This record gives sequence, structure tokens and C-alpha cells, in this order.
Amino acid sequence: MEFVDRKIIFHGSNFADFYLEQSTKVQEKIEFVLRIIRQVERVSKKFLSPMTDGLYEIRVEYGSNIYRIFCCFDEGNIVVLFNGFQKKTQKTPLKEIEKALRLKREYFELKKTQENERRRN
Repeated sequence: MEFVDRKIIFHGSNFADFYLEQSTKVQEKIEFVLRIIRQVERVSKKFLSPMTDGLYEIRVEYGSNIYRIFCCFDEGNIVVLFNGFQKKTQKTPLKEIEKALRLKREYFELKKTQENERRRN
């Protein structure tokens, strides 16, 4: 197994708000999965799978509950977390996907603006 050193960052407060609402045990499981994503070169689809338009879904299971966290990759080794939710049906709610895509666009627009400002200074 090859190891890497990815950096995990949050865009906005959606993920942090979701995380803080969870029980300690669920938080520990989320941290376990994020540690795998941070360190393992090829992450199993059990924990991370591609969705649409550069969006990925982090999968966390605890007991009989299923949690999802949307993210994307930036500059190869940066994982940007957007929003999380508890999955209650087989199908991922469209409003959560749309929210994640909006947050992803927002993240890259903000990054572009900051880079342009840096170039000007």
C-alpha cells in the first residue's frame, strides 16, 4: 500500500456544522475515514467514490447509519470538504448534490479571485 500526504481543508462552515452535530462515535468514524483519505494513495470506493462534475462522495458508515460528505480535489493533494448529511434513502438527495456543486463553484471562484489579487500586488 502506497502512502501520500494529502491536505484536507473545508470550504465554508457546512462540513464543520454537520460534523459538530454528530455523536462522538460518528465523529471518530468520520476522522478514521478522513485519515485514510489523507494517507492512502488509492482509496477504496467503499470510502471515496466519484460522483459528477469533479465532485466526490466520502462514505462513512456507523452502526446502521450512513453518512456522506461531498468533496473535490484541488492541486492534486488538497481535498476540499463541502457539505455532509445523513443518508436516509438509497438515492443521494439531489438538493445535497446541488449544494455541493454550488459550494465547489464558489470555492474555485474565490480561489481565482484571490490569485488575481495576489498577482496585482
